[in-house]
Amino acid sequence: MGAFVQIQDVFKEFETEGKGAAPIPVIDGVSMEIREGEFVVYLGPSGCGKTTLMRIVGGLETATTGDVLLGGERVTGPDRRKGMVFQAYTSFPWLTVLQNIKFGTKYRDDIGEPERNQIANHYLRLVGLEDFADFYVNRISGGMRQRVAIARTLAAAPDILLMDEPFGALDAQTRDFLQEQLLEICRAERKAVIFVTHDVEEAVFLADRVFMFSARPARVIEEIDVNGAIGPERTADTKETDAFFHLRNHVRDLMRDQARAIA
Repeated sequence: MGAFVQIQDVFKEFETEGKGAAPIPVIDGVSMEIREGEFVVYLGPSGCGKTTLMRIVGGLETATTGDVLLGGERVTGPDRRKGMVFQAYTSFPWLTVLQNIKFGTKYRDDIGEPERNQIANHYLRLVGLEDFADFYVNRISGGMRQRVAIARTLAAAPDILLMDEPFGALDAQTRDFLQEQLLEICRAERKAVIFVTHDVEEAVFLADRVFMFSARPARVIEEIDVNGAIGPERTADTKETDAFFHLRNHVRDLMRDQARAIA
């Protein structure tokens, strides 16, 4: 399967205030390719630039130099092809769970009202919230709200799912549950995913491949084939295997090295 996302020698600098102040380098010549249906995790210390790179893929930031291609087309800005899920709960409190999910179809001109309803109900079932369809989102838990956000994003039929620490604000038990559910959803939908985190165990559990980033400015210091190390199938028991343990420790050592570079 060929590359679906192509990131080509991307550099990014942020301008600073003050006359003559030098710009701050954030991304330092990153290149990579991501296949359709592949789950890729960007891992690195806080503030290293991994979220900025994901935002460039999503068209929310522009590279200083370099290009990003999605399905062979240059990314020039945000559009419906790039679906984004953030850490903050991005739900509409005046809408019910089902209405929130259906909102994801609002800007689709390829379907009519019956199809919108079918799609909303499909994703409602996919994230396991049928019993809460008529609840307003301020009446459900944070983990459920993130499931609503994922379902609404998928209802828009994006080509790639971009997720910026979506489980970072959740308790450990809810986070573990949603990690497993996200893998089931991604297997069913076969979407390319870029998932940003600084949680080593989460990265190793979710990813087909992990790209380990250096401290700012971000460079890829190691590309880790997780499927090759622990296999593509993941369950809660995977975290108890020797292969998972050894890979997690290797990645944790890489993270510690980069954290020391910041200190």
